[in-house]
Amino acid sequence: MKRDLVYALSELKEEEALEIVKGRLEAGEDPLRIIDDTKRAMEIVGKRFQEGTYFIPDLVYSGEILKAVSEMVKPKMTKQAVSKRLGEVIIGTVKGDIHDIGKNIVTFMLDLNGFEVYDLGIDVPVERFIEKIRETKARVVGLSGFLTIAFDSMKETIDAIEKAGLRDKVKIIIGGGNMNEDIKKYTRADAYGVDAMAAVSFANKVVASTTQSA
Repeated sequence: MKRDLVYALSELKEEEALEIVKGRLEAGEDPLRIIDDTKRAMEIVGKRFQEGTYFIPDLVYSGEILKAVSEMVKPKMTKQAVSKRLGEVIIGTVKGDIHDIGKNIVTFMLDLNGFEVYDLGIDVPVERFIEKIRETKARVVGLSGFLTIAFDSMKETIDAIEKAGLRDKVKIIIGGGNMNEDIKKYTRADAYGVDAMAAVSFANKVVASTTQSA
């Protein structure tokens, strides 16, 4: 059944995917296994977009299916979630990039793990990040990007946050396609994440260090 969900979702078969999720939840399966399958399916979707097999409408549609799956799974996971919010996280796909599959998964997992997430969406201008940091006083900022041109946008965003006098108030993690230590150094981010749980772990560490220093 696990392979069936990966296939149905990656092939954009919405009705079939939702039926499989419903059946697995009714059977009492661990919701995290379902989330893991959606991640694998979305990786396939992203690869097909890179190869030119899928196009922007396909990405949008896959995101809609993912949201529908999330709405089914989330109630089953609330018992595992922290009732009191641990902290606030701002996340968005940087200017010039419209990919949101990975960002949506990260947002979902942060929410389930007890964080208040402010998702700014896609193609987010630098000013919007700065405004949200000032508005929320969030300590964690996630910059997402799939295209290589996003690296420059990430660097520009972090530089602007510093010029605004806010760099020492936040910890910044970058994520998306082809992230590594060199990109982290280039953008001057505090960390990079290879998956959603890396972002959750990073946010937890920031919150823990903030609590200890308070």
